[in-house]
Amino acid sequence: MKKIRKAVIPAAGFGTRFLPQTKAMPKEMLPIVDKPIIQYIVEELVDAGISDIILVTGYHKRTIEDHFDATNKDLLENLKAGGEKKRPLLEQIENISRMANFVYVRQKGPYGNGTPLYNVRHLIGDEPFIYTWSDDFIVADPSRFKQMIEIYNKYGCSVLGGVRAGRDEDYNRYGYAGGDEAEPGIMNVSTLIEKPGKENAPSDLATVSGFIFTPDIFGYLNQTLENLEEGKEFYYNDALKLMLEDGKKIIAMEIKGGKFYDTGNKMEYMKTVVEFALKHPEIKDRFREFLKDINLN
Repeated sequence: MKKIRKAVIPAAGFGTRFLPQTKAMPKEMLPIVDKPIIQYIVEELVDAGISDIILVTGYHKRTIEDHFDATNKDLLENLKAGGEKKRPLLEQIENISRMANFVYVRQKGPYGNGTPLYNVRHLIGDEPFIYTWSDDFIVADPSRFKQMIEIYNKYGCSVLGGVRAGRDEDYNRYGYAGGDEAEPGIMNVSTLIEKPGKENAPSDLATVSGFIFTPDIFGYLNQTLENLEEGKEFYYNDALKLMLEDGKKIIAMEIKGGKFYDTGNKMEYMKTVVEFALKHPEIKDRFREFLKDINLN
């Protein structure tokens, strides 16, 4: 069984929920205190042993490429001139470009979350890989990707990460898996339903945030694309359903001890920023006092 060493992050969307801020800045680069959202995802991937990170972007996402590129000479000189005071900052930014091998692919094809996958099939080859979003993540210890890789190594099949639905409205926001329990928190998937509503959901396990796919998904993506009706969206879920019809094993798992952060809309983004600010070593105490003293009238 091949080791998982590659990850794919789709990042070509326009971030219209955050306009006008995202007119010139990719939503993936919105800061959570002092670090862009996408860097949290990249750091988690690297910590789980991923060495090659493929970002599927658009013409308006050059800022992401710049962020993970080698540091600008002028900025380096400025930080070096700051002496010991700015040394931690210097080390942080120099490490960003060294974290992994970054590859950028421009997205092209029909609208839908299957297109970024289809665009990278030549770079993945016959290897299993992680497919994860650029604007949400799960905080857990061990990390979600470490937990997922452990399950992949045990079962040798595609793995869908997930969290339990916490509110009724969650059933209208995410996809859900149904099937038999293989072990506590681990499901042999027999059905996948996107945004089913609570009454039609096959379980309370939402498949969100990150997945491990075996390379045979690309053949099923081809089938899905060949049969795609004009004007319809190209979904990877349709390829997964074809895999299930062919008897392919797919596991859905609850990330143990995980908390899901969805920064793809204003309200959830602001909640995430506040929560992370309350944990930030430089500002947490002062920020907590500010929140206590703030006058909302």
